[in-house]
Amino acid sequence: MPNTVAKKIRVLIADDHQVVREGLTSVLESKGDIEVVGLAADGKEAVCKARELSPDVIIMDISMPNMNGVEATRQIKKESPQIGVVVLTMYGDEEYIFDLVRAGAAGYLLKDADSAQIAKAIRAVSKGESMIHPSIAAKILNEFSNLSSGKAPKSAKALKSEDELSEREITVLKLMADGKANKEIANELNLSDKTIKNHIHHIFQKLRVTDRTKAVISAVRLGLIDLK
Repeated sequence: MPNTVAKKIRVLIADDHQVVREGLTSVLESKGDIEVVGLAADGKEAVCKARELSPDVIIMDISMPNMNGVEATRQIKKESPQIGVVVLTMYGDEEYIFDLVRAGAAGYLLKDADSAQIAKAIRAVSKGESMIHPSIAAKILNEFSNLSSGKAPKSAKALKSEDELSEREITVLKLMADGKANKEIANELNLSDKTIKNHIHHIFQKLRVTDRTKAVISAVRLGLIDLK
């Protein structure tokens, strides 16, 4: 029988510092299950390389010349929504975090993250999950709390009857909001991973979103879940 080789996660690195690109390449290539297929020195090049190479995941810097990481992420996700984006950010860049959520990024790490954290984020995002640094997650949760407490408008359109979420889907949404991965949700609800993936797929369809973070934000705005 022919040998079956596990498919590697194909990664594009977008950062305007050559030393960062080279360092990340060296670190990620050593992981075995990750392959760096391209490098980009600015946002415009990242968009072009994403179109040309169709990577599974992009490691995206925020502050880059010609086009920043927010706009690059927005364009890439619009053209290729299946590509996962992991943002590497500095503390001063957290002001962009909600723009990045809206743009479709699913992973957020600080630049002092170690190689194991970066690899873990790439693996999670490649499977459609999220990976968020605790300090950034705290800011997102604070924004969710503001939404829940009425500081943000609750005038979002109600779901059509055919798009109403089931009680089980809302339960899954709440666990997603707690930052639980698919396997953790499956264990808590005593369901299979495949069943949870199906629930999440239906949630995305009904809320008309493409990732977990947007699903939670949408659910809070619609009053489906309360994070207080």
